[in-house]
Amino acid sequence: MKKDYYEILGVPRSATLAEIKKVYRSLALKYHPDRVPEAEKKVAEEKFKEISEAYGVLSDPQKKQTYDQYGHQGIDQNYTAEDIYRGADFSSVFGGETDLGDILGRMFGSQFESGGGRAGRKSRGHDIQYEVELTLEEAYSGIKKEIKFPRHEHCKKCDGTGAKSGSSLKTCATCGGQGQVVMANGFFRMAQTCPKCQGSGKIITEYCPECAGRGVTRITRTVEIKIPPGVDNDSQLRVRGEGEVGPGGNGDLFLFIKVKDHPVFERHGQDLKMDLPVSFAKAALGGEEKIKTLKEEVEMKIPEGTQSGKVFRMRGQGMPDVHGGHDHGDLYVRVMLAVPSSLTSRQRELMEELSRELGENNGKASLKDKFRKAFK
Repeated sequence: MKKDYYEILGVPRSATLAEIKKVYRSLALKYHPDRVPEAEKKVAEEKFKEISEAYGVLSDPQKKQTYDQYGHQGIDQNYTAEDIYRGADFSSVFGGETDLGDILGRMFGSQFESGGGRAGRKSRGHDIQYEVELTLEEAYSGIKKEIKFPRHEHCKKCDGTGAKSGSSLKTCATCGGQGQVVMANGFFRMAQTCPKCQGSGKIITEYCPECAGRGVTRITRTVEIKIPPGVDNDSQLRVRGEGEVGPGGNGDLFLFIKVKDHPVFERHGQDLKMDLPVSFAKAALGGEEKIKTLKEEVEMKIPEGTQSGKVFRMRGQGMPDVHGGHDHGDLYVRVMLAVPSSLTSRQRELMEELSRELGENNGKASLKDKFRKAFK
């Protein structure tokens, strides 16, 4: 019996698309086969496939509605596995093709092909997902960052052939050098990867000592990337050709941005929020406070009689537009009355005098005048 998709991702049925996306991203990074030790790859591959299938359904409103109403039965009857991953209906996924071999080839790769031209198509390498952590200051200004990540590339010793230098490759007798064997059944033909040469069309007589015949070696790749201003936790960057090596070229590198919490500012999209401690004297009499924003140092005017919790808006002091626009968000400053934790005897005497003064006049006199009088 198939597991519940919500249970697989660990989200409630009321989860929003953003919540589902966030959980999937975290799980994908955790279980990606290229990010786990060799001994854990098989388990990780199964888990990665499982969470990808669940995400493919729950991230698509139509499939999610069908699944919520009918469960796996509704999904299994109405969608193919390729539909689930691609988020498209059957005809749009396969471009109107009706040939069984072509359809299976699109669903499962070169294992199934028709007699058409797809038999020689080579697949790209797998994509790599990597999380990049930034400070809020780095997200504000943008940054060039050097990242290191593991991946496979062609073995330099054998130039990716898997054969020992100086040795010869012989044509595979099973497939005649085609890399595939064809099974015919009436109208349909199915081309399957040759089990003898694994699709290369050649047989290695002596293996390369560096890669043991695999043709690839695992390395630590270093890449400098440019992260634009304004990125947030939902931002994703794509670096073409920096993924795993493959017969048809490299896959891509997908960078998921994680912005660390800031000790002063709280981010809400392009807007920022902060609390500003202000003394009782300044809140009562008014004055100015210097604030160091992410952009610059500015002076904010505190009006006379400002109450604790009052919010002031500073236009253009928020985060920049990640899409490259010139507009910035705003900074919202909440004034918080700073109450001293201890008082000297003189300060206590003055505060008691002020308290009596304010109470006796029942608020008829100006608060500013009272305050000044008490502290002469």
